Amino acid sequence: MSRRRPAPQRFRLWSLDGVSTLAKRALLTFFGIPLAVAIVMTLVDSYRRRGKKPKPFPTDPPGDVQIGDGSVRTYTYGQHLYADMLDAIASAKEQILFESYIWKGDDVGEKFKRALTEAAGRGVEVYAIYDGFANLVVAPRFKRFGPRLRVLEYPVYSAGWRFFDIRRYGRDHRKILVVDDRVGFVGGYNVGTAYATEWRDTHVRITGPGVWDLKRAFADFWNLNRGSRNGGRPLLLETASDWEPRIRMHRNIPRLWIFPIRAMYLEAINRAYQHIYMTQAYFVPDSDFVEALMAAAGRGVDVRLLVPETSNHVVADWLSRGYYGELLASGVRIFRYQGAMVHAKTATIDGRWSTVGTANIDRLSMTGNYEINVEFIDPEMAAQMERVFATDLTNARELTREEWENRGVHRKFTELLLAPLRPFL
Repeated sequence: MSRRRPAPQRFRLWSLDGVSTLAKRALLTFFGIPLAVAIVMTLVDSYRRRGKKPKPFPTDPPGDVQIGDGSVRTYTYGQHLYADMLDAIASAKEQILFESYIWKGDDVGEKFKRALTEAAGRGVEVYAIYDGFANLVVAPRFKRFGPRLRVLEYPVYSAGWRFFDIRRYGRDHRKILVVDDRVGFVGGYNVGTAYATEWRDTHVRITGPGVWDLKRAFADFWNLNRGSRNGGRPLLLETASDWEPRIRMHRNIPRLWIFPIRAMYLEAINRAYQHIYMTQAYFVPDSDFVEALMAAAGRGVDVRLLVPETSNHVVADWLSRGYYGELLASGVRIFRYQGAMVHAKTATIDGRWSTVGTANIDRLSMTGNYEINVEFIDPEMAAQMERVFATDLTNARELTREEWENRGVHRKFTELLLAPLRPFL
């Protein structure tokens, strides 16, 4: 009786290799085609934008609100903000902490560089941080600073030999200025000429005990990332004896795997019972975020989302649109800002709660980058943010469910094609 011989080992190995190759090809196709399309769309959009200027847009004058022993001033126009920031730097007596994701080497950028240099020249301690990747296109000449300035360029590649550690790939997306112990600025504005007049953004100026939390945020980042730069000297701060409970700083720190901003948003949305007014430059949420907004609308909350009609990142626009159908179907109202880039990252809920900060509602900000948002639990601040939102709506067009459902087939196909990129942006 003959026995059947087993298949040769090499055949089984070849079969496994074949399956592995097919899987790799399928994976490459699944992500490669959307990525290629995204790159082409970005290049075409960049070409179309050349020489085009945004249209004028309505803004509110800086508005002041008293909170405890301090105050909060809200800015919606870059020129107003930059004027107050430069005045604060000029009046500094002891210390300046300056941090910006983008620091352009243009007229506005030069003004800030000159103001910081002059402050250091008169004996003020000046610390500055900017993100190396975000400023790759800035001329190297601009990045040469005097010896009296302590400057940290957050490196383009910060993982070193720990290339496998995803905690080390986050960008420094924060925008902070703290002068002495008396005033701090934080929000969405980068530093550059275009942002002064062409972008609609939101920033706040804080005085009182809330300034201490901004100082700590800057110092913690400096000490975590200084390495051997600047002589390896840590930035030491005194400890505040009190704080303002209605103003809370939330910091995403990928190196320490700390991401409280997403939780802050979800908790506030889940507690909403009247209205949610949210402005986002790049809205590419995860499923939990979408479900929270839909659930709020389902229980009768007036949920309004303001996004750019066309942002400076065309791929982010298309990815964002992939969520519009289910949001509109649940009762969420979507408004698209016209003629200019709205770069604000803000929300206000139920006339009690508000936030202003640097974090977008996308994966890069929620679970990737270094970010900072201020949470305000104060009715006057909420009223101020509602006024800002109302002004922005005068320059926005509401997207109806009927209009969205009747969009072209090519648009639906593009949204579907780009969908695999959502978890990465």
